[in-house]
Amino acid sequence: MRDHVSLPELKSFLDPRWREVLAPALPLLDILEREIDFENCVPQKHQIFKAFECDPTQVVVVIFGQDPYPNAQHATGLAFSVNEKVKKLPYSLKNIFTELRSDIGIREIQNGDLSYLSEQGVMLLNRGLTLDLNSKKVNPLWYEFTAIVAQVLAKKDVVGIFWGNQAQELAEYFPENRRVLGVHPSPLSAYRGFFGSKPFSRTNEILQAEKIKQIVWTKQ
Repeated sequence: MRDHVSLPELKSFLDPRWREVLAPALPLLDILEREIDFENCVPQKHQIFKAFECDPTQVVVVIFGQDPYPNAQHATGLAFSVNEKVKKLPYSLKNIFTELRSDIGIREIQNGDLSYLSEQGVMLLNRGLTLDLNSKKVNPLWYEFTAIVAQVLAKKDVVGIFWGNQAQELAEYFPENRRVLGVHPSPLSAYRGFFGSKPFSRTNEILQAEKIKQIVWTKQ
């Protein structure tokens, strides 16, 4: 159990609308507050819940990844997204853009900021919300936390995109007609089934069938 001075307590950074719907998960945040060394983890404490800066009732798609990028330059609190000023994009993000081009066609990529998706109701969420820079590990309580998030979203008829084995552990909470399962876009696995999986058009087909506004996956 850690004893350290840090920024305001972890759960205070979680949007009040989410604190209400995630009430059963709040005790986990109290434990994580004590166990995480926020001076040596990514993303920064105030960014950990960046993906939750939205109205839970407006989420239509959730993309589950695995761990945050392992450095402060790339980890932003939105899975796979980086700051628009980052010039050299992480390989996973490059592979996502490659699949976007193949799947639906996109214009030339200007930067790796994916917040334009969040603005359309796409939640970009990792299984683990922080990564310890010393051990390169995720506190396993995050997996319990995001499992509760998945259950909440599934009950709201959100479409789930699950990239990688850890993400796919959450697919069981979603009905089969609202699941898009795929390989993680990392360089180690992208050629084993991510490329050519067409997750973006498949998701829009589900939304169209439900008469829900489709996602504009291309940056305008």
